[in-house]
Amino acid sequence: MQEKILIVEDDVPLASLLSEYLSGQGFKVEVLHTGSEVKKRVVAGHPDLVILDLMLPDISGLDVCRALREGWRGPILMLTAMKDDVDIVTGLELGADDYLGKPIAPRVLLARIRALLRRSSTDLNSEMMEVGPVTINVPARTALLENEPIDLTTTEFDLLVLLARRAGRVQKRNVLVEELRGINFDSFDRSIDVLVSRLRRKLKKHGNMIKTVRGLGYLMSQATEESSS
Repeated sequence: MQEKILIVEDDVPLASLLSEYLSGQGFKVEVLHTGSEVKKRVVAGHPDLVILDLMLPDISGLDVCRALREGWRGPILMLTAMKDDVDIVTGLELGADDYLGKPIAPRVLLARIRALLRRSSTDLNSEMMEVGPVTINVPARTALLENEPIDLTTTEFDLLVLLARRAGRVQKRNVLVEELRGINFDSFDRSIDVLVSRLRRKLKKHGNMIKTVRGLGYLMSQATEESSS
């Protein structure tokens, strides 16, 4: 079955180029040039991934991202021409899974898409994990906190699994970035820090299970504290 990608990009030549390239790679592609219809098309078309430009003519891509995350958990890959990382960080905080700067190298885009889709598909390795109050069903891609479902995006779930599998051991930031995004670590890349912050918020009072080890990375512990981190 063809995997479906929705491209939201107001630059018509670029959208056409991306659509043609991804169609040639075996994907079923739909293109929108504005943001107002995105949520409706996601609900109706059930895409496997959304490529979302941050600069749209009618609605900010950030607002589109926020609206999608009200009920859709699929991968969102942001496109941005901005040099300032404020909007990138904001997009990641709103639930985007990855970002790519313009101009776009098609092969890099394809690698990012495949990495996101690979992680969002069902994991054939049957595994259940319990770390403190958190229970993770890897093949079902679900997690419970004190027996209540945790609403996680694709990348939030993958980070939780990585940390849980290695609970009690420090995970370096560069290793987490490379495993989650499939790219070499850039010391100025704040995506992993934003992602950890998102995950901590969703673990609520148990967010302190994910500890920052200054100068190294992050560690997930079995113990919890009542104070937030």
